[in-house]
Amino acid sequence: MVKTVLIVCDGMGDLPDAKGRTPLSAAKKPNMDRLAAEGISGLMHTIGRGIIPGSDTAHLALFGYDPRCYYSGRGVFEALGANLKLEHGDVAFRCNFATVGKGMGIIDRRAGRIDSAEAKVLGKALDGMKIDGVKVVFKPTVEHRAALVLRGKGLSCRITDADPHEGEKVKVLAVKPLDKSKEAARTAKVLNEFVKRSYEILERHPLNLKRKKAGLLTANIALPRGAGIYEKPPLLKERFGVKAGCVAGGALYKGVAKFVGMDVVDVKGATGALDTDVMAKGKAALALLRKGYDLVFVHVKGTDNCGHDGDFDGKKKMIERIDAMVGLLVKGCGKDVCIAITADHTTSCMKKRHSSEPTPFALWGPGIRRDEVRKFDELSCEKGGLGQFIGLDVMPMLLDLMNKEHVYGA
Repeated sequence: MVKTVLIVCDGMGDLPDAKGRTPLSAAKKPNMDRLAAEGISGLMHTIGRGIIPGSDTAHLALFGYDPRCYYSGRGVFEALGANLKLEHGDVAFRCNFATVGKGMGIIDRRAGRIDSAEAKVLGKALDGMKIDGVKVVFKPTVEHRAALVLRGKGLSCRITDADPHEGEKVKVLAVKPLDKSKEAARTAKVLNEFVKRSYEILERHPLNLKRKKAGLLTANIALPRGAGIYEKPPLLKERFGVKAGCVAGGALYKGVAKFVGMDVVDVKGATGALDTDVMAKGKAALALLRKGYDLVFVHVKGTDNCGHDGDFDGKKKMIERIDAMVGLLVKGCGKDVCIAITADHTTSCMKKRHSSEPTPFALWGPGIRRDEVRKFDELSCEKGGLGQFIGLDVMPMLLDLMNKEHVYGA
């Protein structure tokens, strides 16, 4: 039976610079180009034409789960990815450690991208508090990122964010209910109290006092956003009959994988940041194939980080590092494995954000038609035999390759 590796290079798609280059077209990537030259390519609108995908909704679509049906908020995935065990009715959030002044004006939304080890120390000071009968579960993940869970009766995810999620020199937002229910009003009240207490605790935390003395930004508040309520979905094994594994560093991607029923392996050196060990990820993917997994999802985050920072050269170099991992997979997979490579969305170095342009997609392996594309980049894949399609089309294609798809009709 054919097995499949799905490689998602986060935010790899881009827009051309003044010289007409994207980081992908400028990079030296012989292995990705080989996939395109020996396989079939196209362009993918992950959610739909003109829609700017979030990483969470994009991955749901890639795994065959329509985000319009299965998405309630990013917080659930962050919490699952942080290895928090969720209970039905938990309300979960993604959080940033941030730096604020005395008037609650935001100085830095990422607290200077605080080190993960220091964030872990600060997180312990927030975990376990109780507010109006609601238990707070708080766990840092990578750098300034963290997951927050509110556990108790009578809660709702129908609330606004405390994090304005834009620039600096803006104030922390007061959380408000999005409907007139008493559950939403109660949850907003609890979350506002959590934010208030997080500032009181972190502002005087010894680690932050040490950072301030050293002239570093303090991580003196936790800002939640992306509320979601946990409800267990039908899993990949139940829906499609596939055993799936995940190799990722970032909590979000592990979380979406766990949400749909993938087994997530912890890989030493897989950080979810620019220093991630891509070759270790490739070796972990090969190990999962040897263990009998039908589908292996491999995620690399660094390309997206560079896009958000407007770092063209950094993104190009990250693509070249990923290409070495692709070479390892091509060499080690054997004749019964297909490889699909794409991005979950475009992250423009020029715009420094996600944008709606479709992402390149290539499919390589036994029994796959070839087209005339010879390079793996945004403009080349536009001419590919797969044409233009949406993210929800990916899983049916992979299932058919794995002989797991069924005839539609008689």
